[in-house]
Amino acid sequence: MADPWNAGIMLKVLAIGGVINLVAKMGGAKAIAESLAKKAKSARSAQLITWAAGLLVFFDDYANSLIIGPMMRPVTDKMNISRERLAFVIDATAAPVAGIAMISTWIGLEVGLIGDGFNAIGVNTNAFSVFLSTLPYRFYNILILGFIVITAGLLKEFGPMREAELRARRGNINLVSNKDIDEKISNEHSDLEPLSGAKLNIWNAIIPIGILIVGSLFAFYYSGYTTIMSGDDASLIQIINNSPLSFVAIREAFSNSDASVALFQSALLAGIVAIAMGVCKKIFTVSQGLEMWVDGMKTLVITCVILICAWSLSSVIKELGTAKFLIQILSGSVPAFLLPSIIFVLGGIISFSTGTSYGTMGILMPLTIPLAHSISPEMSYIIVCISAVLTGSIFGDHCSPISDTTILSSMGAGCNHIDHVRTQMPYALFVGSIAILFGYIPAGFGLPIYLILPLAFVAMFIGIQIFGKSVDVDEKEESLIA
Repeated sequence: MADPWNAGIMLKVLAIGGVINLVAKMGGAKAIAESLAKKAKSARSAQLITWAAGLLVFFDDYANSLIIGPMMRPVTDKMNISRERLAFVIDATAAPVAGIAMISTWIGLEVGLIGDGFNAIGVNTNAFSVFLSTLPYRFYNILILGFIVITAGLLKEFGPMREAELRARRGNINLVSNKDIDEKISNEHSDLEPLSGAKLNIWNAIIPIGILIVGSLFAFYYSGYTTIMSGDDASLIQIINNSPLSFVAIREAFSNSDASVALFQSALLAGIVAIAMGVCKKIFTVSQGLEMWVDGMKTLVITCVILICAWSLSSVIKELGTAKFLIQILSGSVPAFLLPSIIFVLGGIISFSTGTSYGTMGILMPLTIPLAHSISPEMSYIIVCISAVLTGSIFGDHCSPISDTTILSSMGAGCNHIDHVRTQMPYALFVGSIAILFGYIPAGFGLPIYLILPLAFVAMFIGIQIFGKSVDVDEKEESLIA
């Protein structure tokens, strides 16, 4: 906890939590969701707009589940979309989006674990740069987002989800009406409701989040610039001096930046701007704004606790020599091309059993990086294995009935929790299988990413065409429903 890098990561997480709460209290997040909801004119467009709204609330998976669900539920109900389908769309745009967003409450954990893993093998690298390099290889995250668009566009479903959608098209939106669920939704969602005097305005979200993103880019560049200029690498200093805004200069500055400090600075600036906006618009006073900022931090204290536990576990694993033991046992027996897929499956099993993506990442990352490095020191191979940890954790979390995001998604959609798990699991398993067969196995063989992703999407599209059946109703049936 006293390590400067770790302390910076925790401060960043807390500061972003404060910004999220301010944006919610000013009505910015709700305004965006409602403006999107007005554009929904059919079952197809309602699902695609819910998906788009999920992408916009990229900064936190909990905020996504608790904001998008209650906002879109009346719209999807009107379009005769089942609560199970709504819960799936919310869940599939929560953790998968937050996990690959460059500015989110997840990035602290992911970058922190990556940095710790490379330190364990004595390799000096920029953890944030490695994080960015893993993004194209987050096959499950990318494919599940594509899966929503394809199935919504074709109006095709399979398995228990198709039964739920056919039932909903005939007017029975929710299989189980549960007052306890509705009560939990209202209690959870009240924390993210705008203040009574706040007028809903999308700029109340766009400006603070925009400051967070743009500010982080400037902070990354400045952090890397100062590091390079105070260093001993004459060639890098010359590049920065000759053309400070060239692509090479920006890339090198980002690679040499301190992500923990840069993200904390941008989050702090975004929080100050959000408070200033709230005060100028007379939504709240300065003291009330500071109180809301601190309240937002409190919600992410548990994330910091998980971070500390994960770092502690990593240190214990290092001292016990667990990674060295696994390297000795597995490095000669596991084919290199299979390791990313094995890691993905193992991550899925652990996160399914424990219900936590964070905990699974904390367990696997300190073991994966040394093992992958022992099998192949190529950075591209290690990056594929790291992405398998991060996506496998989310895959298992998606299937798990005890996952917090699964529970919040069913609550946000007003859906029976077990019905949500039962209908979502076949979809998660289908996309997970595509991610292995057409993603991590080809990547393990060294196939370039510009071939892997199109191949995986084509395979998924064909699979949906084979297994999926239409849930669109004909005109006669629509008139009966009406």
